[in-house]
Amino acid sequence: MVAFPFYLPFPTRVIEFQTALINSSSWSYFKKTNPNLLSHLSMAKTNKTKRPQLIKQEEQIGDIEDLFSEEDTYKIRASLLEWYDKNQRDLPWRTSTKKSENGENVQEEEEEKRAYGVWVSEVMLQQTRVQTVIDYYNRWMLKWPTLQHLSQASLEEVNEMWAGLGYYRRARFLLEGAKMIVAEGIEFPNTVSALRKVPGIGDYTAGAIASIAFKQVVPVVDGNVVRVLARLKAISANPKDKTTVKSFWKLAAQLVDPSRPGDFNQSLMELGATLCTPLNPNCTSCPVSSQCRALHNSRNDELVMVTDYPMKVVKAKQRIDFSTVSVVEISRSQDRSQQTKSNSRVLLVKRPDEGLLAGLWEFPCVTLDEEADLSLRRKLIDQLLKKSFKLNPPKNCNVISRELVGEFVHVFSHIRRKIYVELLVLHLKGGKHVLFEEDDINTTDWKLLDSEAISRMGLTSAVRKVYSMVQKFKQDGSSNNSVPLRKRPKCS
Repeated sequence: MVAFPFYLPFPTRVIEFQTALINSSSWSYFKKTNPNLLSHLSMAKTNKTKRPQLIKQEEQIGDIEDLFSEEDTYKIRASLLEWYDKNQRDLPWRTSTKKSENGENVQEEEEEKRAYGVWVSEVMLQQTRVQTVIDYYNRWMLKWPTLQHLSQASLEEVNEMWAGLGYYRRARFLLEGAKMIVAEGIEFPNTVSALRKVPGIGDYTAGAIASIAFKQVVPVVDGNVVRVLARLKAISANPKDKTTVKSFWKLAAQLVDPSRPGDFNQSLMELGATLCTPLNPNCTSCPVSSQCRALHNSRNDELVMVTDYPMKVVKAKQRIDFSTVSVVEISRSQDRSQQTKSNSRVLLVKRPDEGLLAGLWEFPCVTLDEEADLSLRRKLIDQLLKKSFKLNPPKNCNVISRELVGEFVHVFSHIRRKIYVELLVLHLKGGKHVLFEEDDINTTDWKLLDSEAISRMGLTSAVRKVYSMVQKFKQDGSSNNSVPLRKRPKCS
């Protein structure tokens, strides 16, 4: 059976389609049953002006340096802004405007506050759905309504507010940027070049803030804009290629409306988010369908679909790794039956300030390169507890219980991690240990907290999942994976 690469746009699809058939035993049958399509394929292959040879996947189809005509530029601007004025979603970070008696727009928010709100919203919206962001944005602005308020926050407070949004590096950059602007005593940067100097602000975010808050006539290019532009111009080049990216920025810059740059940029993004979607574009409702080459091509060739544009880029394969997590409970009681929430505390550890999930809190854990059995996982956890926390059963603490809680898979953007979870309950000999002296309780490296305090912390979704599993496990009672104390060998 012949596999045909239907994912490629015309004319690449038809040429490779024919090539596959010629090299197969199906060619004779195909010629007899599909004479019209055969003629079509031959025309596509022999048309030297369009494509003299098979098109490699990374090459472009069409001239992406070909800018919009002046007429199309004006039509696209007018159509998109008219559509946006009628159909824009009511989102909390969009400026409220009103008409005065003389017809002039009156801005209800000061520029700096507006710029701050746009900055927060754009950072939150990266890799996150709008509906998810709305509640986070409202809570954030309630707690830190201005740049000055945010600059006085701690990273721990910010992470707590950000918990559940993921990509925590974004939150850290927001805080660092606010502190930098306030510390330097400057006004909020209002140009792309000045905004790019702020930690975490790239070309897209700089363009969004400058155009929306300060009415700078500059473009924005995100995934939604790329999709809209690729379809308007029928661009099949790899959208991740550096040359192609530069061309998208040129096209976007050409289209920006000089009188309403912020609204136009938002209209372009709104179109991509609501109508010109990746898989099910609503072309009949699109305000710029008459200027869309992809739609024109699809109507004139049944082998072409609007969704052929932009080219589908194969995502990098996720790395697979493993982790063993130990939820360590320090109990005041040696009797397991007398353990209560009030007489036990749970150990949390702060991650390094660099790398994945930098500066966030978690339970003691060890990352593994490959799967390991229960015995090896516990040995590695014991080594970690001894080295980092001086916990060394049975010398300075007793193991009340140690139970395997379960396992689950957590997916990061580039990592697929299998996590093993255990519950380890310890009793410190003498009632306290040098590690847990009162003066050390507030150290930035680790904490001992009760369940109520943990529930208020800004923990990642994976860490919350671990703790939820442990809580449910304790409520359901012991499992068959429990290691009875008297049969358990001594920890190393």
